[in-house]
Amino acid sequence: MNDINRILEAAKKAGAQQAEVYRVSNEETPVRFEANRLKELNSRHTSGVALRVIASGRIGFASSTRPDDVDGLVSAAMETAPFGPEAHFDFPKQTEAPAVEVFDGATEAQSVDDMIHLGQSLIDSVVAFQPDILCDGSVRRTSGEVTLANTSGAAFTYRATMLSAGVYGTLIRGTDMLFVGDGDASCSPNIDADAIKSSIIRQLKLARDTATCRTAEMPVIFTPIGVAEAILGALTMAFSGRLVYQGQSPLVGLLGEEKYDRRISLSDEPTLPLRPASRPFDDEGVASRVTPLIDRGIVRNFMYDLQTAGLAKTESTASAGRSLTTQPSISQSSLVFAEGDTSFEDMVKGVKEGLVVEELMGAGQGNVMGGDISGNVLLGYKIENGEIVGRVKDTIVAGNVHDALSHIVVIGDKARWVGGTVYAPPILFERLAVSAKG
Repeated sequence: MNDINRILEAAKKAGAQQAEVYRVSNEETPVRFEANRLKELNSRHTSGVALRVIASGRIGFASSTRPDDVDGLVSAAMETAPFGPEAHFDFPKQTEAPAVEVFDGATEAQSVDDMIHLGQSLIDSVVAFQPDILCDGSVRRTSGEVTLANTSGAAFTYRATMLSAGVYGTLIRGTDMLFVGDGDASCSPNIDADAIKSSIIRQLKLARDTATCRTAEMPVIFTPIGVAEAILGALTMAFSGRLVYQGQSPLVGLLGEEKYDRRISLSDEPTLPLRPASRPFDDEGVASRVTPLIDRGIVRNFMYDLQTAGLAKTESTASAGRSLTTQPSISQSSLVFAEGDTSFEDMVKGVKEGLVVEELMGAGQGNVMGGDISGNVLLGYKIENGEIVGRVKDTIVAGNVHDALSHIVVIGDKARWVGGTVYAPPILFERLAVSAKG
């Protein structure tokens, strides 16, 4: 901490009323696979320090990979302050942060040979089921340390690890291309390889036949992957305290109001053990806590960092994230959807005609800020008379997330982690617009 204290003292001597130092150090070992075989492995170390100052009421910022260059870092931050935004916050004082388990020594000790074996075994299992598929994949091990201190007396540090693995396959037959894939991530080395294999093989089985689709409004089931990749982006954007303050969120004026189906609950949970997005404090030194966003259909909270909380005259929800080269901004940690009471099989049986969506391509297009989603079904299946009959092609699904979450039929009883940071069940929406070519 001596080098950090030197930076803080130098910033005060240079005229900063307040200052904050954010230091990160990461060791990353990625193993990449291409076309079913090992392609590349390497190891890289990154470290650096960022300085925020409040001078004459404005925010200055600079970062460097040379923490020993105190004068250069302080000068750069102070030079930007006159042109920075007006500060609407004070850096937080020292508070007690929760004990959040995010470091596992077994992950740090994971050998490269074990990582290669994990990735190759995942690919080999998929190829054994579908010999003509080409798979790319990755296994990534990360170990790092975050330290934050400020002139208000706060000083925090924690270490974290992560192991992630994923396989994504392409099956080409003439002009037809099928994309499948899945992955997992954890702070521990306990990657559920069997679940990844089973998920991809299930996708291949369901996509073995093709089915035709018509243009109409119809029921649509989003799998957990579909919920995570197509639904949550537009949904959580509306809970940004910045967009609410600016009047751009569709949830403006709805705090405490029932907006969604009463079976919908969603929370931001940075204190879950061994989750890659967990942390004892956010990237501004605010102690982590669970933030309910939707509670049985009611809009409970919006997410704030220090600056947006100051503008909105409320408190930070410990939702600040940042990289070494950027200032903090609002970001979510682990998003957790409440489970329902209906099995996926029964969800399908209850649909006479509809779709199952695993992944939409281009779902982030259109008026995402307003909650609109529209995209080509990269992987999805047709339901006819309560059965999945094959994969759909040249099909577009469109709708508004906020409207759709007010008109759900059922929520699945088995949620799963997607990408290590989203815990979601399948959701059956009453109707969405489906457009089919031909």
